Amino acid sequence: MFRKSIKASLIIIYLVIIAGAVVRMTGSGMGCPDWPKCFGYYIPPTEESQLKWEENHDYFKGQVIIVEESLKVAKKPFTSSETFKQSHWNTYEKHDYAEFNAAHTWIEYINRLLGALSGIAILIMTISSFGQWKKNKKLTLFSVLCLVLLLFQAWLGATVVYSVLSPVRITIHMLVALLLVALLIYILKLSSNNDSSLKTTFTFRNLLVFAVILSLIQVAMGTQVRQFVDEQIDMVGYSNKSQWLENPTLVFYAHRSFSILVLLLNAGIWWLNKSRNLGFKLTNWMMLLVAFEILSGIAMYYLDFPFLSQPLHLVFAALLFGVQFYILMQSFEAKLISKKQNL
Repeated sequence: MFRKSIKASLIIIYLVIIAGAVVRMTGSGMGCPDWPKCFGYYIPPTEESQLKWEENHDYFKGQVIIVEESLKVAKKPFTSSETFKQSHWNTYEKHDYAEFNAAHTWIEYINRLLGALSGIAILIMTISSFGQWKKNKKLTLFSVLCLVLLLFQAWLGATVVYSVLSPVRITIHMLVALLLVALLIYILKLSSNNDSSLKTTFTFRNLLVFAVILSLIQVAMGTQVRQFVDEQIDMVGYSNKSQWLENPTLVFYAHRSFSILVLLLNAGIWWLNKSRNLGFKLTNWMMLLVAFEILSGIAMYYLDFPFLSQPLHLVFAALLFGVQFYILMQSFEAKLISKKQNL
């Protein structure tokens, strides 16, 4: 039960990352301008008419409408009269964004539903972990830490909305998601038996550490590049894809150049595993993900952002990080070979 809950939590966290990537691709980040509800609803509106003031209409406390390009929040339940009365409403003060797009709203809402589902999964995992207390106290302690980190992530998600998609907060939000992935992988490895057939070297292990760190740096820079692209879309329009990266920032060039280092570093890990017969089968998947990651990046730059290339690029990066971290955890359990064999 406990291990199944860990695996379920990990899968759902990855689904949240995928949903977040789709939100970014479609520009749906402000589809729900309030949090945790969406325009004051638990199930968001489907038509703009639901957000317009109407006479002789019943309103509930916290319901949101759009009036003169601003959000108004009902102070208490009431039935409107024939004229709009400001005394019944508070102006939403977290930000001044007041637009409705049904597609954006529901894309963001699905993203939030998956986030809530991840919370339920990790809560179940945490409760189950108390059954492991006598066997391994670390399992319980790290499961509780994972739940706390998820609550922090939820709060961080709210601040992203309140800041109207601040680039810095989006980056932190993404990095915390990867930290959750790492923590869940660590708990999963902690709950499993060691693979006695694996061997490692100091060089192999150190290269893995650098690879994990480099992946985090690449994701952080990638979110900044994505923000630049979003700004370009606002300036030149969605149809002019060839102009999105016409005059990129220094971060873009650093991100692109680091991809060469990513390839070389991971290739070195793969070669060491193969040449020393260390037994880490996941290095093959690691190299495959590196290839997909680089190819999707090339497609975006040279083929003017083909459909789904942006979310896939992020998803490949998140999967690559997870595989690298899992191999790293395996390497700490593996038998260290003799210095004569070590590079």
